[in-house]
Amino acid sequence: MNDEDLRLAPRTRAADLLAWTAGQDRAPVAEAPLRAVLALLELGEGRMHDGWPELTSDAVEHLLYERLHLYVQPDPEQDPLAYGDAVRLLVDHQRAVKRLNAKRQERLHAEAEWQGEVAAGLLRRADLVTWPRLYAVLLHAHGVDVTDPAAVRDWLAGFAGLSEEERLAGYEALTPTGWLDEPDEQGWGPGRVLSVGMATDGARRLLEQGLMRRSYRNLAELNALGRPMPDELAGDFEDFEAAAAEVALDLLGDWTVPGLPRLLVEEFPELAPEPGTAEIDAYLAQLPPE
Repeated sequence: MNDEDLRLAPRTRAADLLAWTAGQDRAPVAEAPLRAVLALLELGEGRMHDGWPELTSDAVEHLLYERLHLYVQPDPEQDPLAYGDAVRLLVDHQRAVKRLNAKRQERLHAEAEWQGEVAAGLLRRADLVTWPRLYAVLLHAHGVDVTDPAAVRDWLAGFAGLSEEERLAGYEALTPTGWLDEPDEQGWGPGRVLSVGMATDGARRLLEQGLMRRSYRNLAELNALGRPMPDELAGDFEDFEAAAAEVALDLLGDWTVPGLPRLLVEEFPELAPEPGTAEIDAYLAQLPPE
């Protein structure tokens, strides 16, 4: 696929924003959370202006309360409040370039601050994790060098050699050590595994749809300029879907551990099952009647 034409992956203006920040009298914002925030805003349903997302109360809430915990897993040394900080930085920048008036800047700044605190709490909730996020936590908790793809693969292979009960115990052990909160009074079991798989499938599909929607939005711009439709969009839609799925896996890796989501899908699916209708129905059928 011609990525330069389709522009599936977001090309955020994080570098521009960081350069602008350097000239301001304010604390710096971490680059990784900033890039994630800009990308997720761009892949949302809001409008874009000159490469910058249009900031509204709905967009801020949608990002920090509904989407962020589906995709990002901060490194142990990274402050989870940095995502809210990144939104506030963007708010101030948009005010500086006259995209916001002073009243909207103040309101969005306040909303981003408290929603950022909510988001930090959501990132600790075990009942909201997806498989890439959960395994990113496990890798960090076990001291794996997540910058070494071979070390990540070797650890996953070792974990795959454990029994299901041992793997569940590994998830449980994250709570007393402080990595995640307790999921609920039932802890980790088949129902919890099922819900993590469903959340993972839904999150990735949402991301793929956002990527395709972004590409079609860019296509409209090409048409407005009188440029022809790229061959990829004029051809087989399944190829386009496959390309979006590939980019989504790469983005999920950028926001958790590079390469991890792809490994879970392609090499270790038994570690990260995503149930279909049959599996869900079978689980529900064995539950006692209410």
